[in-house]
Amino acid sequence: MTGTIFDIKRFAIHDGPGIRTTVFLKGCPLRCFWCHNPESQSPSPVLMQYPSQCIGCGRCLEVCPNGALSQGEEQIIIDRSRCQVCGRCGAVCYAQALVLLGRQVTVEEVIAEVLKDRAFYQTSGGGMTLSGGEPMAQLAFATALLQAAKGEGLHNVLDTCGFARWELYEAVLPHLDLVLYDLKAGESSAHKIATGVDNALILENLQRLSETGVEILVRVPVVPGLNATPEGIAALARLVAALPRPVPMELLAYHRLGESKHTAMGHAPADLPDAPPEAELMHDLVAAAEAAGAECRYEG
Repeated sequence: MTGTIFDIKRFAIHDGPGIRTTVFLKGCPLRCFWCHNPESQSPSPVLMQYPSQCIGCGRCLEVCPNGALSQGEEQIIIDRSRCQVCGRCGAVCYAQALVLLGRQVTVEEVIAEVLKDRAFYQTSGGGMTLSGGEPMAQLAFATALLQAAKGEGLHNVLDTCGFARWELYEAVLPHLDLVLYDLKAGESSAHKIATGVDNALILENLQRLSETGVEILVRVPVVPGLNATPEGIAALARLVAALPRPVPMELLAYHRLGESKHTAMGHAPADLPDAPPEAELMHDLVAAAEAAGAECRYEG
């Protein structure tokens, strides 16, 4: 069994309890304008360019089979209409000015990497987290990873946007200990403008998930212009408070880390808010969520 990932992050401490290894899978059905991992959205590999890293060796120009690279006045120019994303340029770029993100791996390769830190999981209560992208976009691979990790006695976490058929979640539930469930906006039209899809399926899946025994943490990215107001967070908190059982919320302050990645991918600059929410506002939003009936936290 193989799948496509773009990163494996060891010693992760924000993707579930304890010290974890987070496996980032490629592919996502949402197009959140603030996405901090835009390289994860496409299921295919993407070529990233970091001009400040370039040492001018010219190796990439020699190996490109499609003539997609040329020497500009200040940097290598990529003609992305001709680039076939073969990765040859990245393979010879010692300075990592050109990097191919997205590679085929086997379940065995991933689990071998994850198990390198078994001792840290045992002492901290950590384990493996599947993130992305959206892991449900590669259901068979995600399920096989979770089964293998559970067979090794690991604590498994799924980080999901919630936009997948319920049958897909039913397939992975037996292998999960915790679901990190993203909520962005309570109002359907605002959600569609911000992410490209409405939130009906997402809310339906959250309702169904809360009727199972799996532990859930609802995580809300606080994004100026979308939900960074007491009213916006209270609306989400009321949805969470109405679930069949208590489910905690965690607020995550938006940041601009995805901006440089868009540039590296050759995209037009993202139209992002100027600054993340300040700590004072975040604490006010926690209070708004709690007043609306939800257990809520923010760790700045």
